[in-house]
Amino acid sequence: MHPAPTIIVFTVFSGFGFGLMAFLGIGWPAPAGWAAFFWWGLGYGCAAGGLIASTAHLGNPQRAWRAFSQWQSSWLSREGIAAVATLLLCAPVALSDWLELGWPRIPGVLGAVCALATIGTTSMIYTQMRSVPRWHHWTTPALFFGFALTGGAMAAGHVWLGAGLGLGLAGLMLVAFRLGDGQFARAGQTIGSATGLDRIGDATVFELPHTGGNYLLREMIHVVGRKHGTKLRIIAVGTVLAAAVLALVPFASPVAVGLHLAGALAARWLFFAQAEHVVGLYYGRR
Repeated sequence: MHPAPTIIVFTVFSGFGFGLMAFLGIGWPAPAGWAAFFWWGLGYGCAAGGLIASTAHLGNPQRAWRAFSQWQSSWLSREGIAAVATLLLCAPVALSDWLELGWPRIPGVLGAVCALATIGTTSMIYTQMRSVPRWHHWTTPALFFGFALTGGAMAAGHVWLGAGLGLGLAGLMLVAFRLGDGQFARAGQTIGSATGLDRIGDATVFELPHTGGNYLLREMIHVVGRKHGTKLRIIAVGTVLAAAVLALVPFASPVAVGLHLAGALAARWLFFAQAEHVVGLYYGRR
């Protein structure tokens, strides 16, 4: 699928922000004064900034508020509700930490739960899509949680936890790449199933159903050269591993976080670019 920059930025930075807020919400660490202002500001800035970036991908951003009304059936709506709940619940705790007011931390704990729920609902937006076999797999939510919690742990100063999660995330990425490459074939999707003609026999493309570009070809069908895909996979896994190692080096935490985010951006670009939608079968572009 076409890797829209706004969605890549949104999913990476909002996940990082909510991962950090999950640690801050439970008081691990529990900063005070201007350190709290910086830590909470980083969490809020990435989480809220990512959500704002996501509205740029909408056809009519002014109507984004309507997404909240479909919570019974839409993971996108559930994501928005969980995100807003996180920001509201963590606000008094962030203020208390900054001004050293000593308020109870219960809202922060609830906010941490909502932060994890936000990460989970974001991942489910993609996991639920049977039309994209690579996404319809347990590795999708695992990767979303892996990137968010690894980045959050590193930013929160938990060097050993961040390093351990980073090593595990690198291994998970390799597993996801390997399993994802065969997901389309395992799903058994063919041009017959895509068109509904498999009930009467084997279907083949006689003539392409288009003479020019259209929305589906532009958004749902994106071809990545194998050489470039392999190169980006090496970059993504390599930067995540380097971040895990640097997290253990004194005073190198900011560099480790930066490398982790760079790896997350590369991996998320591949997440979209290498996702094959079944509509490609109809257009003969598998």
